[in-house]
Amino acid sequence: MELIKALPEIFEDFAEQRKKSFLTMKELKDRDVPVVGAYCTYFPQEIAMAMGAVTVGLCSTSDETIPVAEKDLPRNLCPMVKASYGFAVSDKCPFFYFSDVVVGETTCDGKKKMYELMGEFKNVYVMELPNSQSETALKLWKEEILKFKSYLEQTFKVEITEENVRKAVHMMNENRIALKNLYEVMKNDPAPMNGQELFNVLYGSQFRFDKEKVPEEIHALREKIMKEYGEGEKQPKKKRILLTGCPSSGAPMKVVKALEENGAVVVAYENCGGTKSADRLIDESAEDIYEAIAERYLQIGCSVMTPNKNRYELLGRLIEEYKVDGVVEMTLQACHTYNVEAKSIEKFVKGKGVPYIHVETDYSQEDIGQLNTRMTAFVEML
Repeated sequence: MELIKALPEIFEDFAEQRKKSFLTMKELKDRDVPVVGAYCTYFPQEIAMAMGAVTVGLCSTSDETIPVAEKDLPRNLCPMVKASYGFAVSDKCPFFYFSDVVVGETTCDGKKKMYELMGEFKNVYVMELPNSQSETALKLWKEEILKFKSYLEQTFKVEITEENVRKAVHMMNENRIALKNLYEVMKNDPAPMNGQELFNVLYGSQFRFDKEKVPEEIHALREKIMKEYGEGEKQPKKKRILLTGCPSSGAPMKVVKALEENGAVVVAYENCGGTKSADRLIDESAEDIYEAIAERYLQIGCSVMTPNKNRYELLGRLIEEYKVDGVVEMTLQACHTYNVEAKSIEKFVKGKGVPYIHVETDYSQEDIGQLNTRMTAFVEML
């Protein structure tokens, strides 16, 4: 039997987790639990968790409010920036509404300037993220984390103890280990589930706010998946795809759908929301826990870093470990760092002897036909 038929309720539960958590967020606010919203994988959420706050991702992945955003922002801006601002300024995002503070970071220029506008109607705190991973950059990022800690203490009239920081570090490491163990089931060939189901779990787990329970839930799901895989009839082998580039949740999942409806399976996500956000752990035994936190987050291989050697290291490892047949890079229009870096990624991937294709898209549905045509041709070529 196919796994998609054997475990539909579980996958659907994770897929709908973001919507379900709206009510949970309201309940948390009724109990005066602080909520800290953020827009980036670089956000050191352990610091906020150490004061008892709930953290939540705020990036918007629908084109619903882009027309609203374009009243203030240029039309040729990244759709993720426009959508995020649109949901914020129109008050249509419950997570943004309930956030006591929104934490930004100096990644791309569009987001930096968006935070300035957002600060006119919301409590926004911006962390200065270095654009390199040098020793000097690490020192700066550690200082930024300590400044953020002081800001939270002053704003919420609390003391963030090192003991609680270490507890939060351990908790999030356990979450990362569980997610890594889950997505590593895709190393099997044929894959035990499709890429859309895998991403539903990875994305949905971000909106389960009781982080202590998440590892147990993820481990249980992995056991069920592998039990079905071992006992059931295997799906036919398909061409194995690694997806890299910009975040693929929401509207950009049309790329994954186009691939999987045309004979392929996405076995690995290198982008935000995938392995990039769970691959590295924080050194729990470090004498200086704040430096350990800074080091872990700064090593994330995002295209805003220059040089961006850690992205290539992770890509190379995933290509080999997941026996990838092809790499698809999905970038968003006007995401300049990823679009420029795509040329170097193409050279790197082809140097590994693996076919590569780059698709640039936005949040609309207008290019679905074109995507289907291109993905069909790419899969047939593999």
